[in-house]
Amino acid sequence: MKSHPLSKSDSNDILEIIASQWKIELPKLKTLVKYEIDNETSIITGDGFMAVKIGETYLPFLSETSLLEKFPKIMVDAGAIKFVCNGANIMRPGIKKYTEFQKDQIICVAEETHNKFLAIGKSLIPSDEMPNITKGEVVKNLHYISDKYWESAKTIKK
Repeated sequence: MKSHPLSKSDSNDILEIIASQWKIELPKLKTLVKYEIDNETSIITGDGFMAVKIGETYLPFLSETSLLEKFPKIMVDAGAIKFVCNGANIMRPGIKKYTEFQKDQIICVAEETHNKFLAIGKSLIPSDEMPNITKGEVVKNLHYISDKYWESAKTIKK
């Protein structure tokens, strides 16, 4: 995996894009390093910060718990865990609790018993439609525990 530090202006540009996509306050970061997984994907790291870039979309990395706490969250039951951790989209029947979110917003998926983060995805519907539906996909799973990004990050020296 190739890596290179990003210039201050590139870092600032990336952080601006991330802030607009995530709609949250980002920590002040001076230097970012980009790790290229392939042509479409890379991992961006900074001091206490890690994100995955897939195409033009930036996602918070699953290991960054303090960052993930700032995003809308969906809690799934124990029966959904193995499916979510294998990359399945999050279906309405497995969802037990959720916070407010809009359509196309980045959502964190956690399991309800231990509140551990399992996946990051994009909402397919707004949360205000949730009480009216009993089946179907709610979140597109984009990054989950044990996926190729998770495994690639293990080779990055902190």
